[in-house]
Amino acid sequence: RRKHAVPPKKLSVRRNRYASLIEGAARRYNLHPELLHAVIRAESAYNPSAVSSAGAIGLMQLMPATAARYNVSDIYDPAQNVRGGAQYLRFLLDMFEHDLRLALAGYNAGENAVVKYGNRIPPYPETQKYVRKVMQFLWAERSSAGS
Repeated sequence: RRKHAVPPKKLSVRRNRYASLIEGAARRYNLHPELLHAVIRAESAYNPSAVSSAGAIGLMQLMPATAARYNVSDIYDPAQNVRGGAQYLRFLLDMFEHDLRLALAGYNAGENAVVKYGNRIPPYPETQKYVRKVMQFLWAERSSAGS
């Protein structure tokens, strides 16, 4: 595990640091930048060296297997991490016929969990809370973008 500079305290400063990178990944994978911002805020609060108890890493909290699936060679590199996460989100949105809640549930619990429960949000409290949280952050992103 590499040493990284301590991220700035203010979320807005961390958010702005990665805004152009997020815009680029959103364009490349035909996603709304607000969605990527909402996922990153929920996943890592814009901390590129975040590591979850489950072993997910970086801004978009990619699992090593997901990173490998999307050819992310350096999971700690913000550009690669966001690209891999955006690619995975695009895959999930396409898989679940653009149902954002199912795509987010798949991002959190894995697409097989969503399929296992009949293309519904799995009955895992963490996943249900995650979907609500990202949707709230997305609503906030859209509200501030519109003002």
